[in-house]
Amino acid sequence: MTKDENWEFWLYIAGQTPKSILALENITKYSEAHLKVKYIIEVIDLLKTPQLAEADQIFAIPTLVRKAPKPLKKIIGDLSDKEKVLMGLNIHSNIAADEK
Repeated sequence: MTKDENWEFWLYIAGQTPKSILALENITKYSEAHLKVKYIIEVIDLLKTPQLAEADQIFAIPTLVRKAPKPLKKIIGDLSDKEKVLMGLNIHSNIAADEK
């Protein structure tokens, strides 16, 4: 990962459910704390645009998709398990330095 590399997340939700709200809060908190580069979180409400679910093969919600940097990664759920989310998104390489 280079310093100039942006991170792009798409969070698929279906309305303002408690799990969807929690997922957005969690990914925002983790990004602020652990990413030292620019990031974007795009929220896609499938109640408004259901056709977008097919492109990323979304079968459950909420689902977080890391679009960039490649490769694409997906995590399903409210993202409450911090370690699982950071490992799943490959953010773990930044954790050790942050905790020193």
